[in-house]
Amino acid sequence: MRTAARQVRSKHGPDFHDKYGSLILLGGALLCASIWSYVVTQTGIEWNLFPVGRITPKEWREE
Repeated sequence: MRTAARQVRSKHGPDFHDKYGSLILLGGALLCASIWSYVVTQTGIEWNLFPVGRITPKEWREE
């Protein structure tokens, strides 16, 4: 004799991550982007992104 197992579906509402997960993710991304934009534009860090032409190699010496 075969017995079929019924799937019990829970009737509870959405949990915290279903309700607020996307909102928290977008808020964190916005916070991260705003902090990095402040760091890049306001702190005066010299990033040296393209050093070609600024660095000259030293003369090679054979000993």
